[in-house]
Amino acid sequence: MIIVKNLKKTYNGVPAVDGIDFAVEKGEIFGFLGPNGAGKTSTINMMIGLSRPTDGSIIINGIDIRKNLKKAQAVMGVVPDESNLYNELNGFENLCFCASLYGMRQAERKAGAQWLLEQFCLHEAGDLPFRAYSKGMKRKLTIAAALIHSPSILFLDEPTSGIDVESARQIRKMILNLKNSGTTVFITTHYIEEAERICDRLAFIVKGKIIAEGSVSEFIESVSSGHVIRLVINQNAKSVIPDFQSRFTRCFVEADSDHSLVIRSEQRLPLSPVISYLHEKGIDVYEAKELLPSLEDAFVQLTGISSVQFNREKES
Repeated sequence: MIIVKNLKKTYNGVPAVDGIDFAVEKGEIFGFLGPNGAGKTSTINMMIGLSRPTDGSIIINGIDIRKNLKKAQAVMGVVPDESNLYNELNGFENLCFCASLYGMRQAERKAGAQWLLEQFCLHEAGDLPFRAYSKGMKRKLTIAAALIHSPSILFLDEPTSGIDVESARQIRKMILNLKNSGTTVFITTHYIEEAERICDRLAFIVKGKIIAEGSVSEFIESVSSGHVIRLVINQNAKSVIPDFQSRFTRCFVEADSDHSLVIRSEQRLPLSPVISYLHEKGIDVYEAKELLPSLEDAFVQLTGISSVQFNREKES
């Protein structure tokens, strides 16, 4: 559905997007993950026709946007990072107006607007002016407006940024439902947890360059090294380490907190001998949990950007 080759965008000679290549398959959720200033919004603006590429090509559903932008835009739904709806219009009117821009007939506009208000749980707010909506409601209506013409591809720029937890949860569920119905979704996000939860494939973009691309499972497997178990015990963890380490020599043991041991091993470690050993020492085990690597671990390892730094940039 999307093919991007050697895409570049420079501002006053400074590259914002620096020769990136990627492709998005039909019916998948493809995520662009990176810190502020990485080139995410510059990329999406070129893909939807708001910005002209300095170089490279963009093919949307077989259409070269440089040759036939209007035809490509007809199959797109676009949700910008800031709402583009009208404060003086109510929810229903905003949706009908957006539908009219795509040449939909009046009866079709009204039916579609009413259906989307119900789907997004906004039917009770349909008569309220857009300015009276909460941030979460505004975001949901903006997404509904992008779907009014049933696009094949939906572009979402930071869809859950700055909204409440419940609205973010509803939007993520909606995105997954769209995928299940066959819609292709391209999403930019700052939120690693969100990308891990909903994206089929991802590209890590830093300073205008894609440094890694793959599925969530591929990223996680790339940083997986051995097995890690955390045990919560009833004694000071540091005092247990010397004897434990001498008994289980093929493991590396450290204290995660006052009452928590973290055991790392190349091979999966059976729990029964560990718990039996601790029991012999008069140590009770309250909890045992295998710790699996996360997308955040992969992002930190591949980009060199710490999660603390990433969150700081996200909030700036």
